[in-house]
Amino acid sequence: MVLKVYNTETRSKQEFIPVLEGKVGMYVCGPTVYDNCHVGHARSYVAFDVIRRYLEYKGYSVTYIQNFTDVDDKIINRAKERNIPPLVLSEEFIQEYFKDTGTLNIRRADIHPKASETIPDMINVINTLIEKGYAYEVSGSVYFEVEKAKDIFGKLRHQSLDDMRDGARIDVVMEKKSPKDFALWKAAKPDEISWPSPWGKGRPGWHIECSTMAWKYIGGTLDIHGGGMDLIFPHHESEILQSESYTGKPFSKYWLHNGFVEIDKEKMSKSLGNFFTIKDILKNYEPMILRFFLVYTHYRSPIDFSDQVLQESTRSFGRLRKLHETLKGIVGEVEEGMIPEFGQPDDDILKLAFSLKKEFTDAMDDDFNTRIAVAVLFKLDQEVKGLRKEEKLDQKHAYLLLSIMDELSGVLGFDYGRSEKDDGLQGQLAADLIELLIKIRNDSRKRKDWALADLIRDRLKGMGILLEDGGTTTWKKDD
Repeated sequence: MVLKVYNTETRSKQEFIPVLEGKVGMYVCGPTVYDNCHVGHARSYVAFDVIRRYLEYKGYSVTYIQNFTDVDDKIINRAKERNIPPLVLSEEFIQEYFKDTGTLNIRRADIHPKASETIPDMINVINTLIEKGYAYEVSGSVYFEVEKAKDIFGKLRHQSLDDMRDGARIDVVMEKKSPKDFALWKAAKPDEISWPSPWGKGRPGWHIECSTMAWKYIGGTLDIHGGGMDLIFPHHESEILQSESYTGKPFSKYWLHNGFVEIDKEKMSKSLGNFFTIKDILKNYEPMILRFFLVYTHYRSPIDFSDQVLQESTRSFGRLRKLHETLKGIVGEVEEGMIPEFGQPDDDILKLAFSLKKEFTDAMDDDFNTRIAVAVLFKLDQEVKGLRKEEKLDQKHAYLLLSIMDELSGVLGFDYGRSEKDDGLQGQLAADLIELLIKIRNDSRKRKDWALADLIRDRLKGMGILLEDGGTTTWKKDD
């Protein structure tokens, strides 16, 4: 069976054929970093983490880019409330993002570009759009003239420019030629963060940030552009307009969008105030329970969030963990990386193993249907119980089935070793202690106590924690 993905642009499942054979360029819109991530964010990042894992499982070389929007009105306003520079605020929540997603076993992207570090590239793109007649400058701001690209408008929303109501989800500004036009560059306001440009000091618009970062690190036509369904309009539609006007080529071959996490049939969002952060959930549930909850629904379907479904997920994942422990117990101690000489498994067990693997890949080849893929693991549980009852599960058979379980679970990002409920709390405690040591080190540097500052840095490095000094000191694990 070939891999088929649902393309929002065509509203159909299509065979996945990347631009370059064997290689996949994948860009997923990351968070606007002014607060902690909520479960709705986790849904998107887990979904695309699984998609990336499966593409690699099928043998593709994947370049995975996920940005940070660290220049935005919300960041500026929150920074003013806390009386700190916007980029200091955004860096704080970038680190919180890595803590939260790491706890959920979400792998880091190959590159996490920041909007603030890509400004010169954005200015070059905007300049070209002006030269091509697709954009215009007014009072230090630059706008994309949507009318000039009306032939490519509405690829994802499937709505013509004429059908679109003026100002729908786009700020109405009197100086624009049309209410439908959107900002590529915003003139600086007094006392706000800004960068120099040919049009005066200012900062980029949201849409041009993602397009530019995608081009810079992938180049050409993307294979996959992903994000939540709420990004289809205006963000992704605007990306298409400016990108295809700039290059004259399709921006992305496949557009993938994940469904919402809902509470009482409403989308979970900060604007509605009906959200739970990842940290909130990990106070009561271990990280793998939250990941299982998110994976056990097809990525395009909405998820109804409640304490009851998390409790059900606890029981379901507990069943898989028990299966894993049972198989490991039968296999016993096997040196890592070594294949024991157990002899050839029975044909029936081999057929079972291959059958389970085929069912799993068939499910994932059908637009990454994780619901059915997880059901394959539960089927394995039933089969193991039957084999044990019939006393047919010896060490060599258990080893084969355990290998299959680990292989398939790895695609879904399940880690059965994370068994303590307070895993998330322990991770948070460690992170808080590191931040405290950084504060003590910074205070030491101000006092010119270089010996203590160097000691803290060196001891953390010895524990696999690297400090990076800049406008603010950040840390990362030494991978």
